[in-house]
Parts: sequence; structure tokens; C-alpha cells
Amino acid sequence: MEKKIGLIAGNGEFPLVFAEKAKSEGFKVYVSAFKNEASKEIEDVAEQVNWIYVGQVKKIINFFRKNLVDEAVMIGGIRKTRLFFDVRPDSLALKAIAKLKTTNDDNVLRAFSNIMESHGIKICSSSDLIPELLAKRGVWTRKQPVKDNLNDIWLGFNAAKSIGFLDIGQTVVVSGGSIIAVEAVEGTDETIKRGGSLSNKGGVVVKTSKPNQDLRFDLPSIGPETIIQMKKYGLDVLAVETGKTNVLNSDELIKTADQNNICVVAVDDLFFKERGFE
Repeated sequence: MEKKIGLIAGNGEFPLVFAEKAKSEGFKVYVSAFKNEASKEIEDVAEQVNWIYVGQVKKIINFFRKNLVDEAVMIGGIRKTRLFFDVRPDSLALKAIAKLKTTNDDNVLRAFSNIMESHGIKICSSSDLIPELLAKRGVWTRKQPVKDNLNDIWLGFNAAKSIGFLDIGQTVVVSGGSIIAVEAVEGTDETIKRGGSLSNKGGVVVKTSKPNQDLRFDLPSIGPETIIQMKKYGLDVLAVETGKTNVLNSDELIKTADQNNICVVAVDDLFFKERGFE
């Protein structure tokens, strides 16, 4: 039986990584890609690409149904600043939004997922197909976190969970026991830039999932470009959440971190407990 998977693609490296992996596993990949967000390179991997604007739900459904796709994943972000312009909601999108009490990320994504599933298209987690991309607990680099780093990671981890609960962002920057930058609509790279510009003694970037994260969408991700951005702005430790962060091109990420004397570590409750944090 022919294997097909739908991909609803936003920005970043992950949609392309996923498409390449799915293709290598024998899937035909049908992509609905957001204009001005998804990479044009996706066309080199996909069986077909359907370019859409944010809000064009019917176009996604019709494209998948035409190609007999009944399972899809949602990968890659949409810059929140784009939600203030360049949006073309159709009647399905408007109807779903009208029913929402709040339009935070989780509510909108779940509403969208419900619409898709009501039309016979199941929204799956990318980790079902490529679980090996999920971050594994421990220090990955030659550089190890020192005690002050661990304290900042602990502070940042809890702060990131708090802003995640409020659906503000997923990333914080901590330096010397102080939170110096919190991600909002600008995204991770701009948060790193702002945090680095406010610290003259290095700092820790902490990226976590939201509490009760729906693993089907909006998982945090990191790649070599994250490390390059940190180096540019003088930040020297990256901490992500074990099992709930997608790691893109991990070998290249670790190599880049080692070359730039940056520590990368994946943390969770067990990691902290083993080091005396409660």
C-alpha cells in the first residue's frame, strides 16, 4: 500500500528535515506550505506543494483530500507578527475563531486540528515518525555546566514553564541569577539577541515545552543556527527539555557548539533531582 503523509509547513529548518526523513522512509509527502514562512526548498522534496496564506483552511483540506491524504503533521512556526497582517481567513477559519474564548496558540491550533479531523484528516505528532530527533537527557558537549550555570538553568527552566503556561513563549535568557530576556511575539532568535545585548558576562538560554504540551504541534526545536546566534551575542549555555525538544542536525549542532566553547544540555526533573534541585 502506498504510504502518504501530509505536512503543514511553517518556518524554520524542521519542515524540510521532516520531509526528507519521511521521503527516506518511503512516504510520499504532500505539503501545504505557508507563503512567506516555509522554505522554497520544500518543493525539492515534496510530491506536491500547495502554497497557502494563513487562514486558508479549506485549501488545505481540499488539497489533502484530492491526494487521498488522511494523516498530516503540523511543523514549523508562523511568526506571530504575521498574524497582524497577510492573513486570509476563510469561512471555516472564521467560524472556528468565533467559537474561541481566547485566541492563544494552543486554542487556535486545537481548533484547527479539530476542523481537520472532522474532514477525515488526522493530525499526528512528528515524533511518531522520527522520535530520534527528540532531545536526550544529559550534557552533549565537551564544555560542562558549572554550578552557577546549573542555578541559572534551574531558574530559567521554571520561568520558561511559567511563560509557557501563559502561552507567551518558550524561551528565556538568564545571566548571573537574573532573567534578562523573555520570548514573546518576536521569536527565539530575537530573544537571544536581546538577552545577549543586555548581558556582558555570558548567559544561559533555556527553551522548554509548555506545561501539558500537545505533542502534535508547537514543540520547541533547536539546530546549528541556534548555536551560531548564541555565539554572535555572547551566550554560552543552551538548555532544552529532554524528550520535548526537536534537535535538528544534532551532529552539526554539537560540532558547532564545541568549536565555539558553548555548553548544550537537555534537562528534566530527573536531571535536576540528581543535582540536588527540588
